Amino acid sequence: MNFRIISYILGWVLTIESIFLIMPFFVGLYYGESAAVSFLIGALVALVVGLPLIIKKPKNTVFFVKEGFVAVALCWIALSIFGALPFVFSGEIPNFVDALFETVSGFTTTGSSILSDVEALSHASIFWRSFTHWIGGMGVLVFLLAILPLAGGSQMYLMRAESPGPSVSKLVPKTQYTALILYGLYIVLSLIQLLLLIAGGMPMFDAVTTMFGTAGTGGFGIKNDSMAGYSPYIQWVVAIFMVLFGVNFNIYFLLMLRRFKQAFKNEELRAYFGIVLAATVLIFFNIHSGITNAADDIRHAFFQVASIITTTGYATTDFDLWPAFSQVILVLIMFIGASAGSTGGGIKVSRIMILAKRAKQEVQHYLHPKRVTKIHFEGKVLDSEVIHATSAYLITYVFIFVSSLLLIAIEGHDTTTCFTAVAATLNNIGPGLSMVGPTQNFGFFNGFSKIVLIFDMLVGRLELFPMLMLFNPRIWFYKRKKNI
Repeated sequence: MNFRIISYILGWVLTIESIFLIMPFFVGLYYGESAAVSFLIGALVALVVGLPLIIKKPKNTVFFVKEGFVAVALCWIALSIFGALPFVFSGEIPNFVDALFETVSGFTTTGSSILSDVEALSHASIFWRSFTHWIGGMGVLVFLLAILPLAGGSQMYLMRAESPGPSVSKLVPKTQYTALILYGLYIVLSLIQLLLLIAGGMPMFDAVTTMFGTAGTGGFGIKNDSMAGYSPYIQWVVAIFMVLFGVNFNIYFLLMLRRFKQAFKNEELRAYFGIVLAATVLIFFNIHSGITNAADDIRHAFFQVASIITTTGYATTDFDLWPAFSQVILVLIMFIGASAGSTGGGIKVSRIMILAKRAKQEVQHYLHPKRVTKIHFEGKVLDSEVIHATSAYLITYVFIFVSSLLLIAIEGHDTTTCFTAVAATLNNIGPGLSMVGPTQNFGFFNGFSKIVLIFDMLVGRLELFPMLMLFNPRIWFYKRKKNI
């Protein structure tokens, strides 16, 4: 295990975070808030810890799968711990576990909150909550790769550990250029949404923070009613961009290269849009009545479907009051999630498709035992490694889900609350149903349950295995014999 390169990467992440923490400091200064000092102190603490780790670059900068996974997991934990400090220093969230929950929820783009009155926070804290979504959406390690070239193919181990989906591919031969392209596309889409929000009359502060939450598919609202108080135009813009940020960013790269046919023939893209359309139509017909306005019902249905499938978590209405049929649809798409290679969470549409094709293959095998069938996806024969990895992911996912559900059920809350709380955090969605519904929060859970849910948010954002790798004793107590 190359611990020196891991500490070097960790040092860079903390140094970058210290720079990020300066932004809410200036926001606080602009609004004349005393909480601004807390972010400056937080930035200095992160810098003091991070800077010594990067002063001397390690001689051996090559690392492998284990180092990549461990580095990513440790970086996200450190990022969250140091990002929580300003909340504690300012006294706005004095309990460290609560502050950590809020920060992890931000960086993992979950959007679950322990706060009952978001509007009571300072502008600096509200900005930082939303900004953590934008940082975590594309991934801080992807940003690091864009500015800090390491060693050849080793960089892909970091990107694979942090990027969502069953497989990660380079857009161009060099990993650093791939990271630059991804962040370039991310920034362009973010700016377009920001301009459209401002054009709709949204105040600048509201527009910036809403853009952060939409781009990162996080969903931290800056108002207690989330997005309900904004105009229909603003809600439509946010809903459309939630769907756009749930698309695999490879599609935007293909569009940029004018490979329109290749982009629109993408299986996952068509399935993703198909699910959004079908869920919207079904919910609309379920919630619409002769009394309610059809245009409003269509908007609410589309917004909530977009918010849940992309795991953003914004809300324009209290869908906990919707009929059971609509609630079940929302719970189902909670698990499906967005596309691989997007900023969204969940199991991912591509994994669901692969698992469905694998099930079909198994049925065909029973009908025709001697017939050899292969699984095709995106016009290619799927590698057996990807199929096995997808199956392993599902098994591990179910194990973590059930374990987490049992652990928080000890507290004694109702089944719907416990089930959707785990679903909302493990899939990085935000709101659930019942006591964790869109108008509620997670503040009532005890410290132990919050720690379980914090773990779920982290393990869900990092695609399970990087976080689980930390619990393997061989990582810490066995020396590498071969570079594999």
